[in-house]
Amino acid sequence: MNAAVLAAVTLLVFYLAHRFYARWLERRVFETDTDEPTPAHLTPDGVDFVPCGKHVLFGHHFCSVAGAAPIVGPAIAVIWGWLPALLWVVIGTALIGAVHDFGALAISAKKGGRTMGDIAADVIGPRAKVQFLGIIVLLTWVVIAVFAYLIAVLFKAYPQSVWPVNFEILVALGLGWWVYRRGGKLLWPSILAVVLLYAVVFWCADKPELGTLPASVWVFDTPVVTWILFLLAYAFVASVLPVRVLLQPRDYINSHQLFLGLGALLLGLLILQPEIVAPAFNTEVHESVPPLIPLLFITIACGAISGFHGLVSSGTTSKQLDSMRDARTVGYGGMLGEGVLAMISVLAVSAGFASTDAWRARYVATEHVAADGTVSSVPIEWADLGGRALTNFVDGAAGFLVPLLEPFTAGAFGIAQIVVAVIVISFAATTLDTAARIQRFCLSELGSTFRIRLLANRYVATAVAVVPAGLLAIFTETPGRGPGSGGMILWPVFGTTNQLIGAITLLILFLYLRGRKRPTLPILLPLIFLVVVTTIAGLMGLLDQIRAGNTVVVAFGVLFLLLEVLVFIEAGRRWRAARSSVA
Repeated sequence: MNAAVLAAVTLLVFYLAHRFYARWLERRVFETDTDEPTPAHLTPDGVDFVPCGKHVLFGHHFCSVAGAAPIVGPAIAVIWGWLPALLWVVIGTALIGAVHDFGALAISAKKGGRTMGDIAADVIGPRAKVQFLGIIVLLTWVVIAVFAYLIAVLFKAYPQSVWPVNFEILVALGLGWWVYRRGGKLLWPSILAVVLLYAVVFWCADKPELGTLPASVWVFDTPVVTWILFLLAYAFVASVLPVRVLLQPRDYINSHQLFLGLGALLLGLLILQPEIVAPAFNTEVHESVPPLIPLLFITIACGAISGFHGLVSSGTTSKQLDSMRDARTVGYGGMLGEGVLAMISVLAVSAGFASTDAWRARYVATEHVAADGTVSSVPIEWADLGGRALTNFVDGAAGFLVPLLEPFTAGAFGIAQIVVAVIVISFAATTLDTAARIQRFCLSELGSTFRIRLLANRYVATAVAVVPAGLLAIFTETPGRGPGSGGMILWPVFGTTNQLIGAITLLILFLYLRGRKRPTLPILLPLIFLVVVTTIAGLMGLLDQIRAGNTVVVAFGVLFLLLEVLVFIEAGRRWRAARSSVA
């Protein structure tokens, strides 16, 4: 099967979905084709509520949701074969994920920019708000921990990426000053920033020593923990700054970088015309690998349907929406963009390697050379895949860029690796500080509910967001390997909880639309599907973690499932009360 043909078919499906299905949703379901004023114009505060042009906001939203998750999830899920992974990405994105994101953005904008947790109090009840916010707080700690760990691992594996990523942040600060202090234009300076960024990438490509931390500054004898601490400090600062200072200009730069990167990867696909070397359905999985159904639907969360997107849509994006008519492009279109990234991830780890044997060495069994020179075949277990996923993607995607770089440089593959690593890290960092900002909003809402005034302080709330996440990232260990070695143990918790929040967001949308007598079938069917598969997968994963003795993961899993049940019980009570009042 030709990977370029699969990419073309996927893009066609996404175009048709945005052109026809999203337009119908805009008119008939969410009613955003109006001139109704948005929260950014009704309650501007210069910090969070700031009107932002459609293209700039699309860049911010796209980069906030398109972190490392739509790369890691598909790169793991290919263990079951490329076909189920790609089908779930395409169908899930167009019919579930994009509808979820569009709906969360639209309803939040109509509700004054309130978060989905706050809106839950209106459509379900006050207790549901607290329960939902509790799930969000727990999830966001996991998100911050996992993404800090992933970036730290990439910094260690590809130290040439360190300076380009930090250069981008400095340029974004300068760009924010230029636009909002000096009244300069954003487009051309941001394009120039991308050009300079890639110049730094090329300069650093053969200088790994520039980004390698000396052992004297390692915390707990590992550079991973040191990078985690640095990244959490960055997330704290970035999330308390006004969005116009760093987030908007950096995400605009990132949007150009992502479009350029995706365009280059697709062009490389077109030139190479690579054949899929992975099996459509893999029958050689290790016994530790869980069944395809239902685990596929939580392994690929971002890239198909992600509850975190609803938090971004209602937590930050709705507060910057300039016009209600922009919601379709930003919400539905932003998710389609993430679907393209997930599709690229599937194809990179399915067609980016030289042969089927090369693919099997990364997903079935790898060679191990003993001290005496004896070569043995070591099967790849389920627990190994998380740590391998990002490097599998970077190496596979780098192969797509080689034909574009070969005419200009001799070390095309090495440079391509760093380009892809910088793209991944840039968007993971965006998700990192966006998650910290969302956590601040949720903690402030909980503080208001329980009259804890201290949480109204954005510095205190952000510290509460970042510090526990740091403890999770550092002290969740792979047995016998020490602190900072087990961040990917949290990935199943992230996937399950992400989908649970997606299901609860769909529940809120369903009740909101039903109360206004709008069509609800596009919400109800995904809601039922997501609740069933995610609950089953969550229970299966919980039993596995109990057997493995991962206490932290078990504790989080139990809390998540308990809070989910409580939210749905509250929704059932509200439903019965509404029917009784009608009767």
